[in-house]
Amino acid sequence: MTRHQMLERAMPWLVVIGALVAWEAGCILFAVPKFILPSPTQIAASMWQFREQLGGHAAQTLYTTVVGFAVAVAGGMLLGIVIGASRLSYKGLYPILIGFNSVPKVAVVPVLVIWFGIGSVPAIITAFLLAFFPIVVNVATGLATIEPEVEDVLRSLGASKRDILVKIGIPGSLPYFFASLKIAITLALVGSVVSESIGSNYGIGYLMLSASSQFNVPLAFAGLVVVAIMGVLIYVAFALIEDRFTYWATRKFDYAAGS
Repeated sequence: MTRHQMLERAMPWLVVIGALVAWEAGCILFAVPKFILPSPTQIAASMWQFREQLGGHAAQTLYTTVVGFAVAVAGGMLLGIVIGASRLSYKGLYPILIGFNSVPKVAVVPVLVIWFGIGSVPAIITAFLLAFFPIVVNVATGLATIEPEVEDVLRSLGASKRDILVKIGIPGSLPYFFASLKIAITLALVGSVVSESIGSNYGIGYLMLSASSQFNVPLAFAGLVVVAIMGVLIYVAFALIEDRFTYWATRKFDYAAGS
């Protein structure tokens, strides 16, 4: 491993550690009260003190996120294929999708609570709503990138529209699809936390709201840290999946560095 590659791997950790050190030093230097802005050490102490509660609430948030995201992947890919494969479907459905995505999801959560009650269902639906649109758009965009010349050649060779879609369109849209998953899963996590803070009695969102109402700011920040860690780990997992399945379409910085 070259020095440049080692530096690339170490940079995220160096930036995080540097930010935490500056944060801690600022809290000590300016004597910031912990009910306004707790220091990293106070947040870490709170995470250890409430580790069992954080673990249970984090598991609930992860559950609602994964379920909502899974439904969004299935529905988003199917609808994206329909929109991308048919210009008529695109003209008819895309304006509805734009309007649907423009509705603030926070405003929808109270309605979901009225319909389904307090619990996991509103969080799952909110996660689905936030993750659905990026998947649909990216899959449809990937299918729309098929060159007309390629389609003409394949049709002249006897390929049907279905053959072009299955053998060229869908494989060609995979880089767009997997790229959308990294965005959609983090949005699904945000949706779950937002819904839990409004209409749930369990989950990280509920824990943060409860901690804030008790002026336990270190615990509220501990919830934020847990959400951030979950988001990073999930993002990295899907980035690895993307690299595994679409390595042929991904440009590596290592190549440029090594050339």
